[in-house]
Amino acid sequence: MFEVTFEVLLLLIAAGFVAGFIDAVAGGGGLITVPVLLIAGANPVTALATNKIQGLFGSATAAISYARGGHVDLRSQWKTAVIAFFASIGGALLVSLLPVELIRYALPILLVGIAIFFATKKGLDDVDRARRLSPAIFAATVVPLCAAYDGLLGPGAGSFYMLAFVGLAGYGILKATAHTKLLNFASNAGALAAFAVVATPWWFTGLAMGIAQIAGARVGAGLAQKQGAKVIKPLLVLTTITLALKLIWDLI
Repeated sequence: MFEVTFEVLLLLIAAGFVAGFIDAVAGGGGLITVPVLLIAGANPVTALATNKIQGLFGSATAAISYARGGHVDLRSQWKTAVIAFFASIGGALLVSLLPVELIRYALPILLVGIAIFFATKKGLDDVDRARRLSPAIFAATVVPLCAAYDGLLGPGAGSFYMLAFVGLAGYGILKATAHTKLLNFASNAGALAAFAVVATPWWFTGLAMGIAQIAGARVGAGLAQKQGAKVIKPLLVLTTITLALKLIWDLI
C-alpha cells in the first residue's frame, strides 16, 4: 500500500513529527521533510507534492491549536484563508511560466534579510503595534503574494508571512505565528489541489507523515503558546538562516 519500504516509512514518519514541531513554532519544516523524501527516492516534483500532503495536517493542527488558545479567530479570517487558497493554486500553475531559477537566486538574500530583521529589531515581542496597512489592503495584496509564492516554490513562505504580519499588520510575534499557520494551511491546500492534477504525490506515505505532523504540531504549538516570542524569535531566525544556507548550497 505504501510507496516506500517499512524502514523508509519509519524514517519519513519521524521526519514528519520533527517538521511538525518546528513548523508550528517558526516554520521551515520543509527543510527536513523535502530532503528526506528525496533520499527516499521521490523525484523533486513528487517530493514537493507529498510534502504538501503531510504539511497540510501539521498546519491545520497548529492553526486549530492557536485558535483554541485565542490567538486567531478562524471565523473572521476565513475570507483571507480563501484568498490564500486560490492564490496558491495560481502560483503552482504558473511554475512553468515564471522565472523560477531567478527567484531561487534572490531567495537566500531575502531570507537573510528577514533573519536579520527579527534578530536585531528592538521591541519585537507578543504585544501588537500600530499597523501600516489596513486589513482589507493587507488581504488584497500581501496575502496573495505570499500564497502564490508558497504554491510556486514554497521554501520560506512562513517567514514571508511572519515578516508581513509583524512589519505591516502590526501583530505581536505569537499572534503573527498563529495567523501564519492559518494561511500556511490554506496555501498548502491550494498547492496540493494543483499538484493533485499535475503531479503524482505519494498519497499513502504523505498521509502517514501527516499523522506524525499532527503530533509534532500539537507539541510545537503548545510550547509556542507558553513561551511566546522567547522561543519563537530565536527558532525563526535559526530556521530562516538554515533555509538560506541550504538554498545557497543547492545553487553551488
